[in-house]
Amino acid sequence: MFKYFLKRLLVLIPKLLLISAAVFFAMELMPGDAVTRSIDPELLATLQPEQIEALKEAKGLNNPAYIRYFSWLAGIFQGDFGYSLTSGTSIAKLIAVRLPATLELAVFGLLISTVFGILLGFVTAIHKNTPLDYSCTVLGMVGISIPEFFFGMLFILLFAIQLQWLPTGGRFDLENPTFWGHMKHMLLPSVSLAITLIATLMRYTRSCMLDVMGKDYIKTARAKGLRENTVYIRHCFRNGCAPVMILLIGRLSMLIAGTTIIETIYNYPGMGSMFLGAVSSSDTPVAMMVLLLTSATTLVCTFLADIVIAVLDPRIRFGEE
Repeated sequence: MFKYFLKRLLVLIPKLLLISAAVFFAMELMPGDAVTRSIDPELLATLQPEQIEALKEAKGLNNPAYIRYFSWLAGIFQGDFGYSLTSGTSIAKLIAVRLPATLELAVFGLLISTVFGILLGFVTAIHKNTPLDYSCTVLGMVGISIPEFFFGMLFILLFAIQLQWLPTGGRFDLENPTFWGHMKHMLLPSVSLAITLIATLMRYTRSCMLDVMGKDYIKTARAKGLRENTVYIRHCFRNGCAPVMILLIGRLSMLIAGTTIIETIYNYPGMGSMFLGAVSSSDTPVAMMVLLLTSATTLVCTFLADIVIAVLDPRIRFGEE
């Protein structure tokens, strides 16, 4: 067990290094440099070439790209993420403020999708080929087919503007700093983020339940005289939920990455909106760190999914592929 765990953990290191190199050198392809992108164009036009070269030398931009990459990487290992070109604020401080907001949104979206996705999948499997099953199947196809930003705009138009039940965006309500005041801001973006995963989980849970319900041990449990609810919950659901749990862990990274558009629509102060702001203002240090953290989160979720698969599936032996 420990050998398998260690092997999977060590594989993450070269992957992270490759991702960091890809992020850094992709940003190097952007026009200009850190100096010219951080200075107002009108002010830049007044500077002499010697002054611009002096600024580049001070920031180490005259060094070869590979030297700047290793310097950037060494700073990350030491906890120095650099500074924003637009505001001059430490990137570590920006992440410390924005990352909890994104994680909070992703976790709420995951909780909502887990509860409703598994519940609807369980119910539709039990009532197979009924009007309820057909209705949920159609709704699931709609949830998978329509992008998240459409639901976001629809919810704002309906619940925030027309009905005025919920706020249009933001994270906190300064006039009502209570738990419900906070949840009012979280509800629409988290539901918008969760709809696609609800549809996916419902279809996947239904498929897993139907597969388990056809097994011989389920027929044996019924032959023993067990109640149908006991058969469904203790035998069908418990044995069929392992693949669903693996899917949930793998989708967590997608939820975190998918918050970018939702945060923009709802003016939510998270990592996604910070990334878009950094790209629009050519703030490459901030954009690079957000990309790197998102990629690292995806790798960690993949690593957790591998461990969960190895624990739940007895056919997989630790230390073997």
